[in-house]
Amino acid sequence: METKMEFYGKEDAVNVSKSNGTDVSYFIFEEYEIHLNRIAPHTVQEWHYHQKIEETLLVTKGELTAYWQEDGETRTRKTGPGGLIRVGRSIHTFSNETDEPAEFTVFRFVPEGVDKREVIKTDKIVVPAP
Repeated sequence: METKMEFYGKEDAVNVSKSNGTDVSYFIFEEYEIHLNRIAPHTVQEWHYHQKIEETLLVTKGELTAYWQEDGETRTRKTGPGGLIRVGRSIHTFSNETDEPAEFTVFRFVPEGVDKREVIKTDKIVVPAP
């Protein structure tokens, strides 16, 4: 099954400036979502959790501080560029405690409870160059 390659720019996204100091560009597709976030210095997002969505964050610029609830305690950890945060079903929030903006990409999907690692690792088919 051949599909055409697609390209998207910020103008194709749903762009939102939130009152909590976060600017988000949402790219929403049928089975997943990717959104680009920029969080202002000294900004804290609201505490929340997701009932069905799996959310994974990739920090691309600056430093992001994660807070989450675990075993009745509030835990925290700072993550910089290249750091990955898999949120799970935790009650969580993120903040930028620095003097510079932080940026991160969020990958969101609704998991089906099926381990697809083998498909993901082995699905590449090499073809001769045209």
